[in-house]
Amino acid sequence: MIELGVNIDHVATVRQARRTHEPDPVWAAVEAHLGGADGITVHLREDRRHIQDADVRRLRELTHIKLNLEMAATDEMVGIALQLRPEMAMLVPEGRHEITTEGGLDIVSQAARLAQVVARLADAGIVTSVFIDAERRQVEAAARIGARVCELHTGPYAHAFHLQGRDAQGAPVLAELARLREAGEAIRALGMRFNAGHALNYFNVQPVAALAGVRELHIGHAIVSRALFTGMREAVREMKRLIREGAARPAG
Repeated sequence: MIELGVNIDHVATVRQARRTHEPDPVWAAVEAHLGGADGITVHLREDRRHIQDADVRRLRELTHIKLNLEMAATDEMVGIALQLRPEMAMLVPEGRHEITTEGGLDIVSQAARLAQVVARLADAGIVTSVFIDAERRQVEAAARIGARVCELHTGPYAHAFHLQGRDAQGAPVLAELARLREAGEAIRALGMRFNAGHALNYFNVQPVAALAGVRELHIGHAIVSRALFTGMREAVREMKRLIREGAARPAG
């Protein structure tokens, strides 16, 4: 059964705009759980632009579904992960000037260092994931460094979907889906778990959910945006419904 990990970073973004105590990301995590989320994702950025250290500590203590900690592969973040012991740690690229993550992690160019990070996390019993572009060379590099999970960057697909007027049959959209499908097949062939995420929303999620073998989708901004109008539980329920319907389609 395909799972949904809800990223609650942007609940903290709203809070940090006023440097106050609300809205509380932990409350959002509980509401997401009650709406059917299978996991909670947060990105503790080096500049602490939204999620704060205290948020992650409280999430670790108070939530009852799995916690996925997105993090840069730095000594500071590895230390935090080793202390908190999330169920999964996902290594992502990070730029101080980017608004959101702009591309996948280039494992090929830094394999030796990333292998050390993955080994430290794995030794602590933390499932290690890497956020990568849908490229075979990055998939193969992920396997070499010992990653157990690959999350494919769905941003290019989502961008093409938007530019094509939400036409899921547009040639650029189908081309990006094919890239995701082929990379997903390579991930599974190498014995890793196939996850996907970034810029997925209520209009474009189903073709990705229909890809063969995808295990988890991580979605944040769209759900938090919808929750402003419907509440977090209903926003998560609707996304779960769409994912289930998409996964029931013939495998792509």
